Amino acid sequence: RFAKRHRQTLNELLGTDFGKSPSDSTFRLLLAQLDVAGFETLLRDWMAAQPGVAEELDTLVCDGKTLRGSIDETASGAARFIAQVSLYSQSLGVAIAQTTYATDAGGEIQALRQLLEAVELEGVLVQAGALHANRPFSCTSPSGAPSS
Repeated sequence: RFAKRHRQTLNELLGTDFGKSPSDSTFRLLLAQLDVAGFETLLRDWMAAQPGVAEELDTLVCDGKTLRGSIDETASGAARFIAQVSLYSQSLGVAIAQTTYATDAGGEIQALRQLLEAVELEGVLVQAGALHANRPFSCTSPSGAPSS
């Protein structure tokens, strides 16, 4: 639908002259072949290189959400679902990093630690919910140095 609505704009931006938009299945096929981690790294690097981003990035908010429709039952009968954790910059209006995890394979604390290790956070305040307020988590940076 997006491609149909914005076909003319996309043609102008891409320098193409397609009379018809690609189908949903074409987009699905292309996105299924995408190296998500590599693309995320490229996108994060591009965002960091934009003028003013470093000056505006002073606070990040951690937010975890369960993905709708992802609940499943394990062999033991326990509920299993897929969740997502994001680091959001309100000043920039974008999530600068995110990851997903299955609840039977990890938790939000572990997922947030992985995100914090992947992002340059010198001088950035990270706000997170009470779940992350345990002493070992809140008193050290991912590098192991005490945080202030």
